[in-house]
Amino acid sequence: MSAAARPHVIVLPGGGYASLAEHEGEPVAAWLRTLGLDASVLAYPVGTRHPGPIDAFRMRAAALRAEGVARLGVLGFSAGGHLAGHAAALGLVDLAVLCYPVVTMTTATSGGSRHQLLGPAPTAEAIASTSVEQLVTRAMPPTFIWHTAADETVPLEHPYLLGQALARHGVPHALHVYPRGRHGLGLVRASDEVGVDGLGADDVAEAGIAHNWTRDCAEWLREVGWID
Repeated sequence: MSAAARPHVIVLPGGGYASLAEHEGEPVAAWLRTLGLDASVLAYPVGTRHPGPIDAFRMRAAALRAEGVARLGVLGFSAGGHLAGHAAALGLVDLAVLCYPVVTMTTATSGGSRHQLLGPAPTAEAIASTSVEQLVTRAMPPTFIWHTAADETVPLEHPYLLGQALARHGVPHALHVYPRGRHGLGLVRASDEVGVDGLGADDVAEAGIAHNWTRDCAEWLREVGWID
């Protein structure tokens, strides 16, 4: 299969729109490649205001389409999950995988991501135009979401708000909530270099069955026809 014929997934690391988490970037793209997908990491601008990140995504998506990529997906973590959901809601991709995503900008639980993206006193229009659950329509592409019930950084109201919106509009989706595991799990794989991979062995052990998200996601990708 030619490179253009293979689906391509853009990976968006998290970091609260203030930084980019290394363990949520290239290691994730490498995992996607083992599934037979093409994948690349987008170092979208951080420490900048909306619409900087979504404009950067538009440019990367347009460039890949111009190269002949017919099926374009996105996979994002936390703030990168917000950007991925935003891109999906705007019709820029054909499939989305959202990992413990920030979803809404309407509540204080958006925390640092909202402050970084919209500033200290965002307008109602800015909040509405960047709250993914308010942007969902029937045209939203198939979406896979996973989260943990123990996530204290981005609580469960975020994926539940999005899941409700997707259900309301009849958008094909899967929503997995695993019982344990802190925010920022990435692939849920340990490394001796915690500063690089983001997780120690204790974090992985505490995450329990959350490590199954890659298996569950691969099965979903197979069901929707993106991998063999």
